[in-house]
Amino acid sequence: MRRALVAVGIGTTALAACAAAMHTTPADELSQALAGRTAGPPQGCIDSAWVNGPQIIGDHTILYRQSGRRIWRTEPVGSCPGLNPNSRLVVELYGSQMCANDRFRTFEPGDTIPGPYCRFGKFVPYDKPKT
Repeated sequence: MRRALVAVGIGTTALAACAAAMHTTPADELSQALAGRTAGPPQGCIDSAWVNGPQIIGDHTILYRQSGRRIWRTEPVGSCPGLNPNSRLVVELYGSQMCANDRFRTFEPGDTIPGPYCRFGKFVPYDKPKT
């Protein structure tokens, strides 16, 4: 099986800067991101080709956006040292999907060595109601 490392995190710094400028808490930021959406049943995997992100909120929530209707929320299994809104993620992909228990590492801009391995939890879809 082919293994690929993918660096993701475009826009994370801009989102963090906006959040800091508004002086919001992680709970407020998460509430705002998921406002008007309904949670669905947790999924084991999501198709990495269809999502944008990540958006890291606080030190334990990761959001991926899929079109304008769906946002996927996941949290690391256990603690994940170094996970914060300024982090970039290096995700180990096995195929075209990101799955629960897949490994990723964090690193800060300017760092050359990523942090320890962390694992994704299940992915929960949050959808806007159909109009």
